[in-house]
Amino acid sequence: MATLVASQTRETSSKNPWPAVVSLAFAASIAALQNTAVVPLLPVLQRELNASLAAVSWTLTISLLVSAVATPLLSRFGDMYGRRPMILGALALLVAGSVMAALATSLTWLIVARVLQGFVAALVPLSIGVVRDVLPRQQLATGIGVLSATMGFGSGGGMILAGVTSGDYHVLFWVTGAIAVVAGVLVAFLVRDTAPAGKGRPDLLGAFLLTVWLVALLLGISEGGSWGWTSPGVIGLFAVALVVALAWVAVERRVAEPLVEMAMLVQRGTVGATVASMLLGFAFFTCMTGISGFTQAPGFGFGASTLQVGVYLLPSTVLMLVISLFSGRFMRRFAASSLVATGSAVVGASALWLVVAHETSGDVYVATSLLGVGLGVGYAALGTMAVEHVEPGKTALAAGVNALVRIVGGSTAGAVIAAVLAALPGVRGYQWVFAVAAVAGLVAALFAAVFGLLNRRAVTAPSAR
Repeated sequence: MATLVASQTRETSSKNPWPAVVSLAFAASIAALQNTAVVPLLPVLQRELNASLAAVSWTLTISLLVSAVATPLLSRFGDMYGRRPMILGALALLVAGSVMAALATSLTWLIVARVLQGFVAALVPLSIGVVRDVLPRQQLATGIGVLSATMGFGSGGGMILAGVTSGDYHVLFWVTGAIAVVAGVLVAFLVRDTAPAGKGRPDLLGAFLLTVWLVALLLGISEGGSWGWTSPGVIGLFAVALVVALAWVAVERRVAEPLVEMAMLVQRGTVGATVASMLLGFAFFTCMTGISGFTQAPGFGFGASTLQVGVYLLPSTVLMLVISLFSGRFMRRFAASSLVATGSAVVGASALWLVVAHETSGDVYVATSLLGVGLGVGYAALGTMAVEHVEPGKTALAAGVNALVRIVGGSTAGAVIAAVLAALPGVRGYQWVFAVAAVAGLVAALFAAVFGLLNRRAVTAPSAR
């Protein structure tokens, strides 16, 4: 009966659901844009705010960390109160955070502003939930592919936006706020909730514990190089992270409606997508941040401006956009796991290229082209791979968990880069940064391929009897 009502609602809600899908894709791309736009600004913020690289890297890390908590929390609120209000609320917080960041003159206020901006990451699973309700089943893979691929496009667009605004973070955040306002207007007019609001209770304790252990872990990693890996401060942070993480797991296993369903992280149908998503998110942000820092570095780097960094990354943006236009065709012809594996391997290859070839601008363009292809293919299929082997009623939950682990992976990138460069400054340090990204991409490809094959065998085994 519920299925019949949902079907009738879907048919009568809109004759053409694609304007709503496109507006949601545009909004989701801003979630990625507001993070990557900060990446080329890290050296600028270092100079203007008179802070260390480890300190200013928290303008990126804190937003990703908030995203990791806000994604499952707002997804739960979306199930309880409707997805459209949560989408509009997240965009409103992005606007408020952008205004605060544009007016900020200290690192402290800039980090506070970035906390508000981080909530916008919840748009991804919320939008996937809406798309699942409004699109016919045969168009669902295309819709999710468009949403996933435009996140990659938004990521590249953020780097270019930083260059166009000439590294002026005040201007950049004013522009980000204006774009968020446009997205909010489009969503308000074009998107409607078709699924009825449900009941539930948000897991606030789980959200608090998740925040504490992630902050402790990332702070320990980012400061390990400067404080000393065996210093009492770093060891203490890692101990806090371990103890609180264990407490978080215990809470999530016992609470009636957990922030993250532990079984979903290790379920056979989703574990491959979970690991691949986390590692691909880490490889992506490590590559982007590494390329930005290396090309801007004087002496062993190219001494590039923020605009030149945007030009270096232009192939990534263009290729991600082009591939997103064909994502539906790819997923009709190839398994999602195969596409994720291929995309992850290409991302790994782009980082590996920079390990061995980084002397000329041509080397950077080769790497960013490979990065764009890999992300375009891999990101477009991640959403589908995360949900294709779960029960229909758990689609939104699986999508939220997948988005969460991808964000957690990305949030560790800044801390790892700061730690590596503190231990190995100069070109050798960047070679190690790209090597770590390459390993992450290749391991992500391995997990996607192996678990994709295992799941296909599990599906076809009963029919072979």
